[in-house]
Amino acid sequence: MKFNIKDTFTKELPADPILENYRRPVHACYSYVNPKKTSNPKLVHASPALAKELGISEKDVQSNKFLQIFSGNELVPNTTPYAMCYGGHQFGNWAGQLGDGRAINLFEMEHQNKHWALQLKGAGETPYSRNADGLAVLRSSIREYLCSEAMFHLNIPTTRALSISETGDQVLRDILYSGHPEYEKGAVVCRVAPSFIRFGNFEILMARDDKDTLKKLTDYTINHFFPHIKSGSKEGYIQFFQEVTDRTLEMLIHWQRVGFVHGVMNTDNMSILGLTIDYGPYGWLEGYDEGWTPNTTDSREKRYRYGNQINIGLWNLYRLASSLMPLIEEASPLEAILEGYRDSYEHEYLKMMKSKIGVYSEENKDEDIILINTLEENLHLTETDMTIFFRNLSNIDKETSTKSTFLATVEDAFYSPEELTDHIKEEWNTWFNMYLSRLQREDLSNTERRKRMNLVNPKYVLRNYMAQLAIEAAEKGDYSLVEEMYQLLLKPYEEQKEAEKWFAKRPDWARNKIGCSMLSCSS
Repeated sequence: MKFNIKDTFTKELPADPILENYRRPVHACYSYVNPKKTSNPKLVHASPALAKELGISEKDVQSNKFLQIFSGNELVPNTTPYAMCYGGHQFGNWAGQLGDGRAINLFEMEHQNKHWALQLKGAGETPYSRNADGLAVLRSSIREYLCSEAMFHLNIPTTRALSISETGDQVLRDILYSGHPEYEKGAVVCRVAPSFIRFGNFEILMARDDKDTLKKLTDYTINHFFPHIKSGSKEGYIQFFQEVTDRTLEMLIHWQRVGFVHGVMNTDNMSILGLTIDYGPYGWLEGYDEGWTPNTTDSREKRYRYGNQINIGLWNLYRLASSLMPLIEEASPLEAILEGYRDSYEHEYLKMMKSKIGVYSEENKDEDIILINTLEENLHLTETDMTIFFRNLSNIDKETSTKSTFLATVEDAFYSPEELTDHIKEEWNTWFNMYLSRLQREDLSNTERRKRMNLVNPKYVLRNYMAQLAIEAAEKGDYSLVEEMYQLLLKPYEEQKEAEKWFAKRPDWARNKIGCSMLSCSS
């Protein structure tokens, strides 16, 4: 097993001169640190799709060498693992230096003209671990592993996951911060992305008034990941910020499209490449609820709720704009880009929602806005499963469907059909009449419209209760559900007759179960 090592981050950016691994303020872009050796590593799962993309054979994946490298026990020759230094705003407050507290970058590589950084999460202490142990547990690692790959196959910009391994070590965690910590199985995930640079990498340098390193980092990022932009000039930095803004908005629109809620949109969890990063207390909407957040830490303020993610994206971009100000020295171009974010959001969100309901022509924007706003209001009338509703909506026949057949088509999405009062039915019938009239003015046949709708409305997503079932089995040594979920989520938009049981509403037992409805940042 050979890798085409192409380390750039450590070769082009300033390193922490201290080599000892202890907590401290670091005035550099990274610190050298090796992963903690694990006592008895065991491969839980590896992604064949990603392994192939990295040039790793199936035989290599099954080898002991693969297990030792990606559990942290062995280093690839001529590599120097490191942890990044960054800061961040957490829940709206500046938190100072944060950094890779439990992530260690193993190396960068190239394969078939693509650049990848490979990183272990849960690999032990770093200078940025603060009061934590730098480890991760099997529970959260399975969630990260499965969700990273699920999001990729949903066509959502994301970091990836190559493998997950048990470490054989026990890790002490307080799952709900209730003062009752317990030991859990430890695990390590290998995460993969072109780069793990975050908004916070820039924020910490601006906060420390380190313009020289800020320029080096920004030029490095542009040269390697935005090569069509000319670095080293004010115009280039402005264009760079525009592209980061565009990528961030594109990612968030995708989140809204599938009902994904990140749960912890702190600036240190925002990728400079517009990738979904750091899968902690995430979740998919079960009942459609713009006020829902999966994060128990955020249950009161609901800062990171589903309906607020677009606004938080903008708030975080303001922090990044402030961080780039020392290089641009002019606020107006940045303000124009941020103002443009709002206009772009309105346009892109409308376009996305129209695609979800299968209307595409541009005949009457105001009518389409009313149609979608009314739909979103109706989805709140009674608990309505978002994934099932939009998937089944594609079955509407614009020639033969009636008010009664419409409700029959989507009724599987209602958690309590008996709550459909006459008033609620009338609200839905009013909307359906508007919708049917709109469909009838579209040129697409029912078959073609259904095909297009089913490419944006997934049939299968990683619902929290599904992940929890896989976790509970794995904790008993049974990895079969991890494999089943992985295979299911490879083709989330396709009909999979053998997997029909997963196209279902959240079961009652999962409504208030820890891991299914209540999640914390504990991992």
